[in-house]
Amino acid sequence: MRLITAPPPDAIVARLRAAGCVFAEDEAQLLVATARTPAELDAMVARRAEGLPLEHVLGWAEFGGVRVAVDPGVFVPRRRTEFLVEQAVALASAGAVVVDLCCGSGALGAALVAGIGRAELHAADIDPAAVECARRNVAAAGGRAYRGDLFDALPAGLRGRVDVLLANVPYVPSEEIELLPSEARVHEARVALDGGADGLDVLRRVTAEAARWLAPGGRLLFETSERQVPSALAAVTAGGLVPHVATCEDRYATVVVATLPVPA
Repeated sequence: MRLITAPPPDAIVARLRAAGCVFAEDEAQLLVATARTPAELDAMVARRAEGLPLEHVLGWAEFGGVRVAVDPGVFVPRRRTEFLVEQAVALASAGAVVVDLCCGSGALGAALVAGIGRAELHAADIDPAAVECARRNVAAAGGRAYRGDLFDALPAGLRGRVDVLLANVPYVPSEEIELLPSEARVHEARVALDGGADGLDVLRRVTAEAARWLAPGGRLLFETSERQVPSALAAVTAGGLVPHVATCEDRYATVVVATLPVPA
């Protein structure tokens, strides 16, 4: 039973707006709907006004039609990345073997399974806080989450069996991290953001190993920036995969779908 009677929503909106929250009205509604007591609501509004990401304040995010837990410090799934999941759903079949690499909260894998009905889902991340969060989210989809460095985290029995490899790798160049909004720069793990000198260090490691893990005809999907596409495609080709680029202008999303050819 909710006991929220004060402060009035207008006061919350004004407080959030004064803190620079662009979507103050929408955020106020979410905070009011989530808080269980007036004291909890006041604390949540205060944390948001101090700059904590809304999803960390709420403890959850809506992504691809699924509500996923998002713990403090864990990478917040971006709306544009729903486009990546949509591409994967269009290509995957029920019962597919799915790996969510650099999984963060596990949002991509959970949303993909929701989209295709069922799958053998595995998720992995190097950040212990992310893995703890992902375990809860992928468990609801019957999946498992592992901690480790990229493919090293996965069970060896997955080699050559993966139908869909989602790799939401960090792709921000190191020197541009300081240009990110403070919500990301301060409150998300740097390992989830920093892609190295040109932003593609982690991606190159993934593409170099992906062919060993994909089933024939299996696909690797990852997000990148428009300016990084030529270098990303070169890494995909060097890894023995055949790339295709998909874009969504409305969400400023660029996704590369890389297929492991079926032997003749």
